[in-house]
Amino acid sequence: MSSPPHLVIISGMSGAGRSAAAKALEDLGFFVIDNLPADLISDVVARADLREGGRKRVAAVVDTRGGLEFGDLEAVIRRLGAEGVVTTLLFLDADDEVLATRFEETRRPHPVPGETVAESIAAERAALRGLRGRADVIIDTSDRNVHELRDAVIEAFSGASDLRPLRVSVMSFGFKHGVPRVVDLLFDTRFLDNPHWEDGLRPLTGLDAEVRTFVLGTPDAVEFMDRTAGLLEFLIPRYSAEGKAYLTVAIGCTGGRHRSVVIAEELARRLRDLGGIEVSTRHRDIAR
Repeated sequence: MSSPPHLVIISGMSGAGRSAAAKALEDLGFFVIDNLPADLISDVVARADLREGGRKRVAAVVDTRGGLEFGDLEAVIRRLGAEGVVTTLLFLDADDEVLATRFEETRRPHPVPGETVAESIAAERAALRGLRGRADVIIDTSDRNVHELRDAVIEAFSGASDLRPLRVSVMSFGFKHGVPRVVDLLFDTRFLDNPHWEDGLRPLTGLDAEVRTFVLGTPDAVEFMDRTAGLLEFLIPRYSAEGKAYLTVAIGCTGGRHRSVVIAEELARRLRDLGGIEVSTRHRDIAR
């Protein structure tokens, strides 16, 4: 059975990596159009014969440069869906401070007018708030370089079709470094015994067997794992039934090096054992 036609709409904050994401999709075989006004998307789909089985994969970068109106884009997405075109909205985001630094380093003007870069970023974020809320996939590039962004895009879209299983990303992090911007479910493991206070374990990480044994060796840890895995086993089929394709689960501890890493790895292992789910892990703060 052949896969249905697929349109990816790339949008997001200026400086968050839209161009890099577009290049990654191009490497995956998507035909990519940059800076496309929303009202021309249907024309591009028609010219690419996307409905009639010509090109199977098209991506369009839509942003504030083209006078983006969320209502117009929402209408286009609904219309294409009714015509059998699978449409995925990819939103690139990053912390305001990171975006400001990127513009200052490159000395490029921000496309949204403002007295300062900070004002321009704030105005653009306000304009894109509805679009971000509608996004199917959100990738936060605050702590990703261009190679890591490319990997994230390829992971999200390499098997793009409407029949792919739910993709679950389990991420560990440290609360002292900030809560992740993009997360669907968040769990706090700071109530567990902390390996940081054990001299022999402090230099290690949650990927080491000694730390894993320490963290999972208490009744509280065992019960937490059982309850959390059970909750996700309940939720995941229901998310899938609602059409959700991507789920990000964040596990936090104080520094992001020990407890959260162990729990994230163990949770990912249990989810893989369920079958029918694509599971990946990422440890944001393990090297800090």
